[in-house]
Amino acid sequence: MSHNIAYSTADKADVLAFLGSNGRLTDDQSRRLDGMRRDARVHQDDLDDQGVDWGLTVPEALEHLLAGHTDSDAECAGNAYNAALQHIIDRNASDPSHLGTYSKPATFFGLVDDEMRRLGVPPDLLPQGYLYSELPDGFPFVPGSVDGYPAIGHLPLAKAKPAADAYRAVLDQMDPDFRFDVQVLIDKLDFEHEEWAFATEKVDWYTQDTLFFKLT
Repeated sequence: MSHNIAYSTADKADVLAFLGSNGRLTDDQSRRLDGMRRDARVHQDDLDDQGVDWGLTVPEALEHLLAGHTDSDAECAGNAYNAALQHIIDRNASDPSHLGTYSKPATFFGLVDDEMRRLGVPPDLLPQGYLYSELPDGFPFVPGSVDGYPAIGHLPLAKAKPAADAYRAVLDQMDPDFRFDVQVLIDKLDFEHEEWAFATEKVDWYTQDTLFFKLT
């Protein structure tokens, strides 16, 4: 089974504002919440059509997150919580972009990390570290998915250029099997850095600070 990796940019504070909000929302946030609830229902309908039962529905998981708890004892509750959290992110983020499709992304990027580590890339910039990272500081605990997917990773936008530069510096020394995918990652990070740097300087209302990765 293949897994897709997509990403979008957001202000992590905008996402965090919904977690434990218990109805304390602005008019704009309430409109976004309506969209999240619609998305969660559509997602659940798709799971039902596939015969997938996580023991906790995505709409229920969304309501738990809004209420500030993730205490379901369902065996696959983590799957539902991660799916629901992704809907919160999606409604507060840029349009998603596709990074790649992999049969075993954790294995592949684990090998990439090993190669980069050998070549001196700093530990905090290794790709598997942020693709499979925990949520940003200040976010509540969300249990992981039973089979590892869906999953959410994050990288501060301020680290996009340092990561791209570090990868570029060692690309020619890497195993040829990794170079194409690492070059794609470099190109994506370069683009996101340029967009972030321009908007931060030129757009007064712009506050996005985080790349969120979606692994499904």
